[in-house]
Amino acid sequence: MAARIKARMMVILILATSVNLAQAQQANDSTAKPSKYYKNVVRYNLSGPLLFGFSYIVFGYERVINNRQTMSMNFGQATLPKVVDFTSGDAALTGNSNNTGYNFSLDYRFYLQKENKYKPPRGVYIGPYYSYNHFNRESQWKLNQSSGSTDANTTSTFSIHTIGAELGYQFVLGKRITLDFVLAGPGYANYKLHSALTGDLTAEQKQKVLDAVQALLNEKYPGMDYVLSDASIDAKGNLNTWSLGYRYIVHVGFRF
Repeated sequence: MAARIKARMMVILILATSVNLAQAQQANDSTAKPSKYYKNVVRYNLSGPLLFGFSYIVFGYERVINNRQTMSMNFGQATLPKVVDFTSGDAALTGNSNNTGYNFSLDYRFYLQKENKYKPPRGVYIGPYYSYNHFNRESQWKLNQSSGSTDANTTSTFSIHTIGAELGYQFVLGKRITLDFVLAGPGYANYKLHSALTGDLTAEQKQKVLDAVQALLNEKYPGMDYVLSDASIDAKGNLNTWSLGYRYIVHVGFRF
């Protein structure tokens, strides 16, 4: 009899202890802080240096607006790739100087609710974008003809305005590191070039140098052979055309 009483008391004690522990755990869970929701991302453009060289240095910032939308911007130094050796017709490129430029862009992202398990900035997104690239370059040319060689200099300004729509996916590695891929970004763009010539040149010689400037753009810079295929630099060194634009970017970022 005494053994049964002791056994019952032990069971009651164990049950009471279990209930107390469960209540304590529940209280701790109810007061525990939820994991922090990071609404900001600072990032660096990885794909720009691969296409344009390591003087292309563009950073960005993305901010969560609500549970499905974000807004972001990018800004930084952007220059055309260096070309060491180039010849077109009678004109040969002998050097470059004052190679400067910048990039600025904005986009508004809609993270697709049905496709994403997590809140932004994570998962599949679509949205509109605007991008502006501006490049300046001074180039030295030598025009070789049967009558002899002539030196010429060009000071070129090249700008691209693009409006379009993008599709992308942003990964989150751990809690803080992000990898952002703009997978497709078709758009419509305005391409505007002005190239001023200096040197003792005839009208025919000037046109040969200007043709070489356009050939340089078409052959050495990604996509220009396509978008400028129906446009040409006039006798005053101007080119202004509308054509297809595009956007493909890889970013690495940090959430905070």
